[in-house]
Amino acid sequence: MGRVTARRRVVRLADERRVIRPDTLAAEEPLEIRLGGEALTITMRTPGQDFDLVAGFLVAEGLVAEADELSALRYCAGTDEDGANTYNVIDAVLGGAARAARPLSAHRNLLMSSACGICGRDTIDSVRTHSRWDLTEDRTELSADTLFELPDRLRAAQKVFDSTGGLHAAGLFTADGELRCLREDVGRHNAVDKVVGWALREGLLPLRGHVLMVSGRASFELTQKAALAGIPFLAAVSAPSSLAVDLADELGLTLIGFLRGRSANLYTHADRVPAEAPASAATG
Repeated sequence: MGRVTARRRVVRLADERRVIRPDTLAAEEPLEIRLGGEALTITMRTPGQDFDLVAGFLVAEGLVAEADELSALRYCAGTDEDGANTYNVIDAVLGGAARAARPLSAHRNLLMSSACGICGRDTIDSVRTHSRWDLTEDRTELSADTLFELPDRLRAAQKVFDSTGGLHAAGLFTADGELRCLREDVGRHNAVDKVVGWALREGLLPLRGHVLMVSGRASFELTQKAALAGIPFLAAVSAPSSLAVDLADELGLTLIGFLRGRSANLYTHADRVPAEAPASAATG
């Protein structure tokens, strides 16, 4: 099976010195996703938690939304030059209503890079996938103090980033700040898919009352992935895009950007992060 990290020799330049030394890199390998034996897409990812990745990808495609709609996941054909399984091909089998309702209408025929989660779509209209969950019904509140703690809690859990410096992270938190799941990957969309896929396989969707915290920016695709998983909060350490803000506003998702230190921008549905009650005036 592919490794999460790989070692390569580098020439390190420091002032006028040149030192040859090994360096630890984040691994990146292709993963072919099949649906019922038929090719669906190929994505570039960091190996590890592959079943979570595929399950989350299927949620993002609108193909499944509940655990019983995904009947099976299995590694299949895919060998290296020595005939050993590369573990780079996974076949997913839909079950229940998902099997009957969705043929391969969402077929992707293009390679997805680790930077892209919506490559291969045939039309712009098909990018906006409708969620089964109504986020406007989720009235969970998140305190500002808890919100400000999330980046440090996410960073502290990034074990592979410590050795490579080259992975995105996505963390699923409760509204009380408890970390339930963290995934790392070279692709920010893959990290989110792995979190959502874990939740699907645990039977936790929709993820009402949860916060999705990401280490990069908040794009349209990540906003859509959060909505399709029923997550009412998406927080990012960097900026959102205009389309991400528009989608979050439309779907009832609280979108938070530039979450750093004790500051953040609340772009949509800011009422879920209530203002702190002012201290009572002292009485004499």
